[in-house]
Amino acid sequence: GRFNLTVLVNTEAVAINRKQKTVTAKKLPGGELSDYPYDKLLLAPGSCAVRPSIAGADLPEVFLLKDVGGTAALKNFLNSQKPERAAVIGGGSIGLEAAENFCALGLKTALIEASGQIMPAFDPEMAAILQNHLRQKKVDLRLNTLVSGIEKKRGGLVLRLSGEKGGGLKADLVLLSMGVRPETSLAAAAGLKIGKSGGIKTNRFMQTSDKDIYAAGDAVESIHAATGRPFIAALAGNAGKQARVAAAHIAGEKKTFGRVLASAAVKVFDLTACVVGANEKELKAAGLNYDKVYLHPASRAAYYPGGSPLSIKLLFAAGSGKILGAQVIGKSGADKRADVFAAALKSGLTACDLGELELVYAPPYASARDPVNYAGDVAAQVLTGGLRQAFWQDAPLPGGGGRFLLDVRTAAEHAGAPINGALNIPLHELRERTGELPKDKTIYVFCHSGLRSYIACRALTQKGFDAVNMSGGYMSWREIALEQGLIKER
Repeated sequence: GRFNLTVLVNTEAVAINRKQKTVTAKKLPGGELSDYPYDKLLLAPGSCAVRPSIAGADLPEVFLLKDVGGTAALKNFLNSQKPERAAVIGGGSIGLEAAENFCALGLKTALIEASGQIMPAFDPEMAAILQNHLRQKKVDLRLNTLVSGIEKKRGGLVLRLSGEKGGGLKADLVLLSMGVRPETSLAAAAGLKIGKSGGIKTNRFMQTSDKDIYAAGDAVESIHAATGRPFIAALAGNAGKQARVAAAHIAGEKKTFGRVLASAAVKVFDLTACVVGANEKELKAAGLNYDKVYLHPASRAAYYPGGSPLSIKLLFAAGSGKILGAQVIGKSGADKRADVFAAALKSGLTACDLGELELVYAPPYASARDPVNYAGDVAAQVLTGGLRQAFWQDAPLPGGGGRFLLDVRTAAEHAGAPINGALNIPLHELRERTGELPKDKTIYVFCHSGLRSYIACRALTQKGFDAVNMSGGYMSWREIALEQGLIKER
């Protein structure tokens, strides 16, 4: 063909013979073995889907999307059996996409996740935005829940769930989406070095511990750009880049592959959720000293119709301001901003540099100061000491902790979406009403998204008050309060 390739389908590589420099392969079906010589060998075995060892996981109504065949089988079942109820086990990106599509087909859908949040690449308070959205879309979300067994009974399947009494969760089909692991069995059997993360260890040219054997893709161990730690980044973009580097080196070029940001996006009904670099959990595990800001800017100029809020979390090194990670969620424009954060992180920019980026502007697409610029402005205030912050998820929510909360939104905003126990003094009245505020307490100030409360904090500090800005304002509090059941969706 065009590239002069010999492609062997229905053929499984079963052994690498490094001394003889051959690969033993088995023809399927039949099992006939043949040896294929190599000068240079590239391994790209990818990853394999995790199938749990729970009773009933092998029932014909239980599906695993590990290949095209599995997808075709699920589609055929949907078309032929017309199921009404679906259960998805696992809250990663595949599980979320499957749940959305089951709902679109009219199936009553449950999503079951063993940990306390979906999408582990996000921090819990950001994942809460997605969890609340799933519930709004009528997905039966079960967190901190294990499936102990799947039984086939008259009328369908029954899932036995941890901590639940009664008849169990009923479903007509189950989709297993419990993550993937690197497929390293062939490499390990050949004596190639496996890294601490469980992936095949390679150098910057994608060579394994055998200089004539290369590896690329999901099975390979990567180094995180923000933390410097080894990890598995099962992402198609990285696989393609690694393959190009390996091919170039085999051909005599000196192209190299660097550290990985693990940039990814997932569609969750009306929302797009993006993550770049490290999250807080990873930064804490790496022992890095960091700071963070939350903001909720509009995706386009506020006066232009059709815009919607973005929820942005920016992580950066304390002191230097080096960008370490970002999480962006919104109905529109989230992927655009995440891409800018990714390019900035890869280029070694600081959070302060974000405020000076010259990004495209027109009212249908952004404000004159883009949300990325805005994130840089807020981070710069933190880094220079102009902004003291507190975070809703790190301290007791209203009703505990004895904090003095000041709401500087308008009276109408406060009445329409109150936080219990907060004193409301609109920002435009604040300077005339400071006599209502205590001088002997820390005042925790919030507004809708964080801008007006920042201005209020500066004004109060000038007058000798101890004022702290609640980062992300009411919008961040609302998502956490919804997740904890303190308020209900209006």
